[in-house]
Amino acid sequence: MIDPNHDLAITQQCKLLQLNRSTAYYTPVGESEENLAVMRALDELYLERPMRGSRTMKDALEDRGITAGRHRIRRLMQLMGLIAIYPKKRTSIPGKGHKIYPYLLRKLKVMRPQQVYATDITFIPMKKGFFYLVAVIDWYSRKVLSHRISNTMDTDFCVEALQEAIAVYGAPGIFNTDQGSQFTSMAFTDVLKKHDIQISMDGKSRWMDNVFVERLWRSLKYEEVYLRAYESVAEARRSIADYFGYFNAERRHSSLGRQTPDHVFFNHQTLQETA
Repeated sequence: MIDPNHDLAITQQCKLLQLNRSTAYYTPVGESEENLAVMRALDELYLERPMRGSRTMKDALEDRGITAGRHRIRRLMQLMGLIAIYPKKRTSIPGKGHKIYPYLLRKLKVMRPQQVYATDITFIPMKKGFFYLVAVIDWYSRKVLSHRISNTMDTDFCVEALQEAIAVYGAPGIFNTDQGSQFTSMAFTDVLKKHDIQISMDGKSRWMDNVFVERLWRSLKYEEVYLRAYESVAEARRSIADYFGYFNAERRHSSLGRQTPDHVFFNHQTLQETA
């Protein structure tokens, strides 16, 4: 909003925008190395047991020799987008101005590629810092159709991944997401409506409703992310893209009859014959 190169002085720009002048000169401070180490541990623990809240996370961290207060843990979990999985009352209340759609996959038999696509966001640690990753997968073949990374949990990088998946591989019949604000936003759902795609959303705190994306995150982190300490976002982008190439074209899945996602996506009759 504030343009330091504009002819109008920063003081006047702040006055017009009704902002405190100190806001224009504020440089956000990143998380400390200690907090980044805690966040890395939280990510690993959450991947093992997504039902852990701040109290049980505190205990699990102490078992690893890491001391952190509950309020600190809760703040970091919120920053990472980690929410403990447990039954809650009135869980289907939509965010202000955002419509929540029903879950359409409960009794649906997914029989072919492009029938259902799904997406989710996950936290990715680096040597210094972190970022967020979104990926779109084909539910039937587990193929990763597109992905994007961002240093903020905004909507734009999710929309870009969605548009790429549709442009390259075509529109699915159903698109499934969780109830995150990025996916319930009009910017995201309008793209789906434009292509006449049915919108499906997980029940709140129901990670199992999008289980195939959760399994992708587990494979990605244990086979790629946790084995490295990315020095930069550029390095992470290249390395993760390479992993997804391997995941699609080379990594055989027992649930796919020991075939790769690429093979099943482009030759789905082979999977039906194997089954």
